[in-house]
Amino acid sequence: MNIARNILLSVVTSCMLLTAMAFFPSNAQAGPNPVVVMETSAGRIIVMLYPKDAPKTVANFLKYVDSGFYEKTVFHRVISQRKPPAGADDSSMNIVQGGGYTYQLQKKTTLPPIVNEAATGLLNKKGTIAMARSDKPLSTTCEFFFNVEDNPVLDYKQTAEQIGTGSYSGSTTMGYCAFGKVIRGMDVVNKIHESQTARSGRMSDVPVKLTVIKKIYQPK
Repeated sequence: MNIARNILLSVVTSCMLLTAMAFFPSNAQAGPNPVVVMETSAGRIIVMLYPKDAPKTVANFLKYVDSGFYEKTVFHRVISQRKPPAGADDSSMNIVQGGGYTYQLQKKTTLPPIVNEAATGLLNKKGTIAMARSDKPLSTTCEFFFNVEDNPVLDYKQTAEQIGTGSYSGSTTMGYCAFGKVIRGMDVVNKIHESQTARSGRMSDVPVKLTVIKKIYQPK
């Protein structure tokens, strides 16, 4: 009886240890999704990435992260637009964009552009992070933005019904690839989104007071 009891206790203890290891990983990378921490002058933002949905986008973003590229860049663009009533075509856009310019608003040299994975990536829902680009669909490099509200106008679209009457231009039908979401610090994103903006040279929607990205890193 004692032998059987000891064996049973050993099995139960092993199961409990395995369960604890599963729920309490030794570091932030132990789970299935990588996590990055953004230290900004407005506060800390923690983002979970989704490589299964957008593997090339996540890999490209982490190259910039691991190289220290984002250190002392800024959030250089804030767009705040009123959303339409429920049921109306939603062409509004509410974003906070950064990662490509210095405090002096000088553009940094980047790696070559990557493919646009908007068709397989996440939707541009509130709280997601997505890659910015120019009007050319295959121009994604380093800049990213946070979706402060649901921004369906930025999603990949295939049909006229999906595109709707209020989309910005033909380039938006290819979408903007969302590849992660904020898991902590959305209050910081909202704070940046409340910034007063103005025109600066050829750039519009530039915050009067720039928020600096001190660094972005993967926690060890």
